[in-house]
Amino acid sequence: MTSGQVLTAAQMRAAEQALFDAGVSVTELMEVAAGGAADWVRRVAAGRPVTVLCGPGNNGGDGYVIARLLRAAGNAVKVIAPFEPVTDAAQAARRRWDGPVSTAGTAEGEVFVDCLFGSGLTRPLVAEHVLLLRGLAAQHRYKVAVDLPSGTASDSGAVLNDRLPSYDLTLALGAWKFAHWSLPGRAMMGQMRLVNIGIAAVEGAAGLAGRPRLSGPAADSHKYRRGLLGIVTGAMPGASLLAAAAAQRSGAGYVKLLAATADPRTPVDVVTAPLSDALADPRICTVLIGPGLGRDEAARVMLAEVLERAPALVLDADALVLLRPGMLMRGVPVLATPHDGELDTLCRQFGVIAENRRERALALARVSGMVVLAKGPDSVVAAPDGRLALGLPAPSWLSVAGTGDVLAGIAASRMAAGSDPFGAACEALWLHGEAARLAGPAFTPTQLAERVSEALAACL
Repeated sequence: MTSGQVLTAAQMRAAEQALFDAGVSVTELMEVAAGGAADWVRRVAAGRPVTVLCGPGNNGGDGYVIARLLRAAGNAVKVIAPFEPVTDAAQAARRRWDGPVSTAGTAEGEVFVDCLFGSGLTRPLVAEHVLLLRGLAAQHRYKVAVDLPSGTASDSGAVLNDRLPSYDLTLALGAWKFAHWSLPGRAMMGQMRLVNIGIAAVEGAAGLAGRPRLSGPAADSHKYRRGLLGIVTGAMPGASLLAAAAAQRSGAGYVKLLAATADPRTPVDVVTAPLSDALADPRICTVLIGPGLGRDEAARVMLAEVLERAPALVLDADALVLLRPGMLMRGVPVLATPHDGELDTLCRQFGVIAENRRERALALARVSGMVVLAKGPDSVVAAPDGRLALGLPAPSWLSVAGTGDVLAGIAASRMAAGSDPFGAACEALWLHGEAARLAGPAFTPTQLAERVSEALAACL
């Protein structure tokens, strides 16, 4: 369910070292990486003048190679370098450029290419270089960052200085970095493209929760073979109705609301059954509990019963607030879908201390045994065994009440249909985002749920 590995700066250095150990020189690898980046810049420049800003390290060396290749392709190129190159490969790249280099100054033009600092940067830029970046960005119509925008922390996406420029295109060299998919840095990068340089698969690397590959029901399928999902109805039934609407469109063959009596708003194609009776049915595959559950004693009793008897669970909303470590004792598959506030609550309950959403989700998954879908503008999926997937950017129109219930319903339906919790979470993230794109701006949660089947169709 994941694609496109995402590497830390340390993993990227190790992956490059593996190429060097295999006989590829630093200079050869620089020519490949910068050559791929130059192809993109040449296309977007379309013959227009280009200014390349080069730093002291190998990112700056990439800039000299890009400048040389663009000049050979017929572009007018100006190189600005406030530093002398300090690595052997960057020094060699500058010699091969064999053209004028300005140490500062203005360069009005059409396309600006930022090769000042790459993925190794961990501290803020000095004021002089921030001013240079701002000035050059303001003087050019189109802005390209090579590997990462200068001033962005590779492993976190943190922006290390104020008022850094935004870019129209960011060219990731060799592999995606966490900053490419993490806010606030991601918001600066514009369109993103990956330049292949021959990096091998890295064991333990994170991935992207990309478009899943799904299949339709088998020719001999029936409703139970496709998966029976139960959704617990609590104090606020509307939330479970939203989850059910999404679940019906996400692949499960049978969706039941689990409550003593049916809410009058329940659609005619949704069955309501008592919770205890449903849990006694051996055909039930997955139970979703939490949307609209409430936090009173009745909610606690229902949660305890589901945790004790369900064969697989998705825990959302109020269920996450009521959950305590001692309640997860059976070892059945569990997917938790917290937003940031619920993630904070879970971390306190389970004794997790970590710095950011990604690390908190990983630590919580490890200590709890649950797969954790930490949802937000840059969602992550973490498994107890250390697997990690990053959600692709989704429309910001999802920031409205009720869309989390839709996401929970999709994830629970995918689990009922046969996906494991990690796979179901990745599938749900993509389907949720695609349904939002299809729904357009300012949709209601009901309208979002109605587009899920169209999102699913895109995966068949």
